[in-house]
Amino acid sequence: MIRIATPADVPVIHAMVRELAEYEREPDAARATPEQLHEALFGERPAAYAHIAENAEGESVGFALWFLNFSTWRGVHGIYLEDLYVRPEARGGGHGKALLTELARLCVERGYERLEWSVLDWNEPSIQFYRSLGAMPQDEWTVYRLTEGALAKLGADS
Repeated sequence: MIRIATPADVPVIHAMVRELAEYEREPDAARATPEQLHEALFGERPAAYAHIAENAEGESVGFALWFLNFSTWRGVHGIYLEDLYVRPEARGGGHGKALLTELARLCVERGYERLEWSVLDWNEPSIQFYRSLGAMPQDEWTVYRLTEGALAKLGADS
């Protein structure tokens, strides 16, 4: 079952974000607090949205955290999937596909023309899973990022 996250889900979302960071070999990089996640998802001006995957017993076994992006070329919004995670014991049960199916359904329903996300180059199981759904890598693009010192320096330049 896939459902929209509620404020009561913040602790489990936070726990799964930490699990995802461990899986992606960057446990110290995940510094978001439950309070920050709560504000981002349920504050006065939500910046992100989340869906929860539950097993037959009603336990949260996965989540998708996403936000809207915008294509100037197409003139419409899309969904950028920041995190998709299914706990190891629940993998292979269709939860990841169900989460992506729900986001694709939202795109179609709302007239969004893209559902995009990033995947680590070494994450072959996920790459194969995404390809099985018809997703294609955007090999001609390279992601760039400014953080910490470089971001502060550029932001301070006049």
